[in-house]
Amino acid sequence: MNILPIILLVIVGIIALVLFIALFTKKGYNIQCEIIINAPLQKVFDYIKQLKNWDNFNKPAMADPGEKREFKGTDGTVGFIYAWSGNRKVGEGEKEIKFIAEGKKIETEIRFVKPFTATGQTSMLTESRPGNQTKVTMRNASTLKYPLNILIPMVEKGIAKDMDTSLSTLKTILEK
Repeated sequence: MNILPIILLVIVGIIALVLFIALFTKKGYNIQCEIIINAPLQKVFDYIKQLKNWDNFNKPAMADPGEKREFKGTDGTVGFIYAWSGNRKVGEGEKEIKFIAEGKKIETEIRFVKPFTATGQTSMLTESRPGNQTKVTMRNASTLKYPLNILIPMVEKGIAKDMDTSLSTLKTILEK
C-alpha cells in the first residue's frame, strides 16, 4: 500500500477544513484598551497627537530600532503621513492622521504593505479625570479578507497585548 496518496488526502482534507471554518469566522475586529495617566489632559494629548512620539511607546514601532522612516507633511496635523519599512516583525506600511478633535481625539488610517496588504483604523481618545488625570483609550479596527480572516482570533489577542504594553509605556513616559 502506498502511503503518499493517504498523506496527500489528509493534507487536502485539513486545507478544506480550514477554508470551511474561515467561511463562518468573523471578517473584522475592533479592539479597545484604556489606561489612566497621572498627567493633565493637554500634556497627554499634545504628546500623542505627534505620530513621531509613537516610536517611544508603540510596541510594534519599537520592534525594529533600525527601521527606515519617512515623513510627509507636518506632524500633529491632518494629512501627516508616517511611513516605515523594517524587519519581518514590523513589515512595511504607513499611517496617516485623518482627523483631530483638539484635546479629545486623533484618528489615523494605517495601511500595511508587508507582510500582507491590509488597511485599518486606529484612534486615541483622551478624557480629563479628577486629580489632574487623563483617561486614554486606544482603538484599533480592521477587516481581513477570506481566508485570512481565520487568523482574527490570534490577531485580536496579539494586538490587544501590544496595545496594553504600549499604553503602559506611554503612562511611564508621561508620568515622569
